[in-house]
Amino acid sequence: MENKTPKKNPLSMQLNLSKFNSYMFEKATDEEKRQQDVMSESTTFFKDGMRKLMKNPLAVGSMIVLGLILIIIVFAPLFIPYRYEEILSVNGVRDKGAKNLRPFEYSKLEQQYIEAGGTRFPHIFGTDEQCRDYFIRVIYGTRVSLVVGFFASIIVLIIGMLYGSISGYLGGKVDMIMMRIVDIIYSLPDMLIIILLSVVLQTILKFQPGSLLDSLGTNMISLFIVFGMLYWVGMARLIRGQILSIKQNEYILAAKSIGAPTGMIIKRHILPNCISVIIISTALQIPSAIFTESYLSFVGLGVQAPMPSLGSLANAARGGLQNYPYKLLFPALMICLIVLSFNLLGDGLRDAFDPKLKK
Repeated sequence: MENKTPKKNPLSMQLNLSKFNSYMFEKATDEEKRQQDVMSESTTFFKDGMRKLMKNPLAVGSMIVLGLILIIIVFAPLFIPYRYEEILSVNGVRDKGAKNLRPFEYSKLEQQYIEAGGTRFPHIFGTDEQCRDYFIRVIYGTRVSLVVGFFASIIVLIIGMLYGSISGYLGGKVDMIMMRIVDIIYSLPDMLIIILLSVVLQTILKFQPGSLLDSLGTNMISLFIVFGMLYWVGMARLIRGQILSIKQNEYILAAKSIGAPTGMIIKRHILPNCISVIIISTALQIPSAIFTESYLSFVGLGVQAPMPSLGSLANAARGGLQNYPYKLLFPALMICLIVLSFNLLGDGLRDAFDPKLKK
């Protein structure tokens, strides 16, 4: 059946379609369809942020450095025959001459053993004053520092996110009381609390010999407690500030009007819109926690000997700084690499995920 365009009424304001069909309503070409597909490519907030992050050379370089450090500290102990607490010996005889060896240097007893046809794994970073391989101690010290950084950031994230969400969403007197508690916590001296907790826990807690908690010691447990008690207040304030502005939006009012519970509104509507602040703050909290742990270990409040930490290794290297300066160089360089990489990665995450910085 022939499709005829109806005639236009002379008094009507409608367009005369018979005059425009020839050039205004032509079918799109294949090239135009492909262009439309490219232009309408869908993406998510995370994908868009990761695409921008990968264009930041400093952030990518930081991820490569951190990836190499993780690979080394995970797989190096599988190939190195020494343990972090092991005093070097040859054929069951303690090697007293293996004290303060330089990198890739062997003691006289080890040289005799090699000349007799034996094989000996090299001391990559030399040995310490107690005849222990220094490279494996730096590896385990890096493990301890990274584990402390990650667990501390998780503790800060969970407590700060819950506290800041409740305070910012409820507002009013509840917010005022909760923020005054935060102000009080800000005034507490964290170093003094760590020392007091270490003394108290040392008399109360008794761990099974050889267990993980026994190797960490009460100092590290008190450090985790202080992170859970004090260090979350910055995260709570950031999330509270975000929620105070987000909860004024119309979709929050719509969720309230249909009777959505408070927990669901915070979980499904508010926190996802704070994800950029959460990611950035968590990434920047890790180097802060690592530096805090290294500093406490440097002053003798870190892990319990013989478990090494980068801070305790740096403290032990001070005594022989004039004769063995490289002993301080290795743990200090590792601390600098980790902290600098996380800081650069945090800056890259902020540039990629912070909506305020989008052009």
